[in-house]
Amino acid sequence: MPQDHDQTQSLTMTLSKDSFETHKCDPPSLEITVSKEELLRMYMAMVTMRRIETTADTFYKSQLIRGFCHLCTGQEAVGVGLETALTQEDKVITAYRSHGFTYMRKGSILPILAELLGRKNGISGGKGGSMHMFTPNFFGGNGIVGAQVPLGAGIAFAQKYLGRKAATFVFYGDGAANQGQVFEAFNMAKLWGLPAVFVCENNQYGMGTSVERSSASTDYYKRGDYIPGIKVDGMDVLAVHQAIAYARDWALTENKGPLLLEMETYRYGGHSMSDPGVSYRSREEIQKVRAENDPITHLKERLLEHHISTEKELKEMDKAARAEVDKAANEAKESAQPDIETFWTDVYKEGKGVPFLRGREPQETHHYK
Repeated sequence: MPQDHDQTQSLTMTLSKDSFETHKCDPPSLEITVSKEELLRMYMAMVTMRRIETTADTFYKSQLIRGFCHLCTGQEAVGVGLETALTQEDKVITAYRSHGFTYMRKGSILPILAELLGRKNGISGGKGGSMHMFTPNFFGGNGIVGAQVPLGAGIAFAQKYLGRKAATFVFYGDGAANQGQVFEAFNMAKLWGLPAVFVCENNQYGMGTSVERSSASTDYYKRGDYIPGIKVDGMDVLAVHQAIAYARDWALTENKGPLLLEMETYRYGGHSMSDPGVSYRSREEIQKVRAENDPITHLKERLLEHHISTEKELKEMDKAARAEVDKAANEAKESAQPDIETFWTDVYKEGKGVPFLRGREPQETHHYK
């Protein structure tokens, strides 16, 4: 980070008037006060996150990653803006596009990349892969579309039951927004006044289907009906930060109950690495968003405009992020494979009396001692 400025100094900026749209609630303030140091941390986090995903892209194309791999390139502002407004006691659960969330929730780069490669020192021991990464108070990484939403409601219920001052942020995509279990979770959360914030990451396409073709109403922030909602510019990290801070305060205020956020964002790549991403949208569309609405470029322009950093200093930060991720990538590729004995562990809790576990074929049956 730049060293020749007073980075502890705070400044107040005004967000775009289009940052928020609301349903049955007041909007967050457009005036945001943040320290220069925090702005630089946001920038570094986003460029690091993008480099992680670029590396994952390279790994996959080199056939080093097996199975599914969903990248969040273009959606960095959501994960970074989220974490900068939370405490470590707050809970987060999401779907399978989870590498960035894992990193922001204190997952280190090497274990994340090693997990993608199925290595022993992966964040889930090489057993979870791209879709199943966890850290304390980050509950994944879930592969079944929409299934994490009722789980998130359960986590929020646990916080209320235990009397903990923690909010639960439950993420899902626009592709999951029409599922019945999502609305069931909404209903339970409202009935019980749970400290849950449901967050729809609307990246405009559910797999290869545009939101206009899949949803009779694309106002996802209004889908909670009796739950107030806010539509947020998910390409602006400061708007995300402001909305998340507002939502956390809302969820922890007695008798207010849950809140619904819609993060309007965009993924540059396909749904997963097996999807080229250009059969249902044009290359020109993607290039236009990159050129006009990139979240990293947005923040970079603010840093330069307010003289928080220089172009040269930001390039040095880019270089440092690239070097850190590249070093972790090389170490991940050299990491050991998991021991074959661990194939049978982490399925059932030890000491619960499960006598055996069946493998792929009958002769692979493992008997526990």
